[in-house]
Amino acid sequence: MAGSEVKACAIGALAFARREWQSADNTVREKKMAGVKQGRDGAVGILTLNEPESLNAMTPDLLGALAKAIAEMTADPSIRALVLTGEGRGFCSGQNLKASEALGQDIVAGVMKFYWPTFKALRECRVPIVVAVNGVAAGGGFSLAMAGDMIVAARSANFIQVFSRIGLVPDLGSTWLLPRLIGRQRALELMLFNEPLSAERAREWGLVREVVDDAQLMSEAIKLAQRLAQGPTRALVATRMLLEESEHVTYAAQFRREIEVQSEVRQSADALEGRAAFVEKRKASFSGR
Repeated sequence: MAGSEVKACAIGALAFARREWQSADNTVREKKMAGVKQGRDGAVGILTLNEPESLNAMTPDLLGALAKAIAEMTADPSIRALVLTGEGRGFCSGQNLKASEALGQDIVAGVMKFYWPTFKALRECRVPIVVAVNGVAAGGGFSLAMAGDMIVAARSANFIQVFSRIGLVPDLGSTWLLPRLIGRQRALELMLFNEPLSAERAREWGLVREVVDDAQLMSEAIKLAQRLAQGPTRALVATRMLLEESEHVTYAAQFRREIEVQSEVRQSADALEGRAAFVEKRKASFSGR
């Protein structure tokens, strides 16, 4: 990672940008929301962190804008999947230390008030989320990338924890997410040594689903999201929920919980369509309901 990018991971600069929204009929209308651009490609909503001057460093304004954009996008029932990416040379360089004062003197209360709602919105989103990582994902930006469901990385992308370099511990969910994705030993290595993890190595370790040429990042991420958007949305999201719940319960408890969720999901329109398509020996056409 270039020295200027490492510096940006720790400092950043506050910036604001204009937003655009691409409607269902593929026309584009401007949407003013500080920090995040909204667009769409068919049933896929596209959210772009848009403060490239700071490598999309986190601020309460940026995270608040992202939470609001997720809510607005998913309020539209025709949206069946999301893609989250960053404008410019980096996905997200972590916390903007110049904006730390906005969190207040009680850092716990500040982070839970301004940042947690965004991470919660990602983890509990009603549709699957593909994260397209371009350039650096550092510190809290690394945490943000992991909060989605799948990561597609540009070949130039790299991931770095960075926290101990400035005398801090990992936060924003890193110590929960990273060991579950790549294992405790590798997670500890990244957190203690602060060595950048290349996109190719991230794929080998299971952090990233696929690595693509930089110019193809968005088209490949959207292609993957379109596959998810064609699926039975309710069942896909319930599957994600079950996986997360399984981390905290016994096998017997999870066995029962799966059937409880199954009894609810099997009444959905998509489940009925899936069973009918199987009997009729045809491809199912899911509606997301």
